[in-house]
Amino acid sequence: MAKISYYTEEGLNKLRNELNEMKTKGRTEIARQIAEARDKGDLSENAEYDAAKDAQGMHEMKIAKLEEILSNARVIDESTMDTSQVSVLSKVKIKNRKNGMEVTYTLVSEEEADLKTGKISVGSPIGKGLLGKKVGETTEIKVPAGMMEFEVLDISRFNGE
Repeated sequence: MAKISYYTEEGLNKLRNELNEMKTKGRTEIARQIAEARDKGDLSENAEYDAAKDAQGMHEMKIAKLEEILSNARVIDESTMDTSQVSVLSKVKIKNRKNGMEVTYTLVSEEEADLKTGKISVGSPIGKGLLGKKVGETTEIKVPAGMMEFEVLDISRFNGE
């Protein structure tokens, strides 16, 4: 059974553009490299040719993986999101109970995760630990540094509403 992933419209378009780029420019570039290597003579001892063919195989694997992701991708309608509990595309403000530090994260799919912009994966330890929690609830989450306790302070939709 394929895993369904949820995306913002922007995130899904980014994946579609990446796939299109790989199918057009990426394939053209690899074909050029193979042709160049082929022109250098004996293929049985041509390391450049072997490397270009390997790169072609890897490129096609990446294309197949992206196609699979896109075939199981769904866009979340942010206007119908339930903000009473943390879910995919929730923007959640949490407080570290130990040091009082507050931080806001948006829970997104693994492919859209980007810690620099405050987007964490629903599959990450913190993401998993927050799913389903309501404002005022606390949760203990096992992270690489040990156990951490967080309190959910606020839940809003991804677009800031």
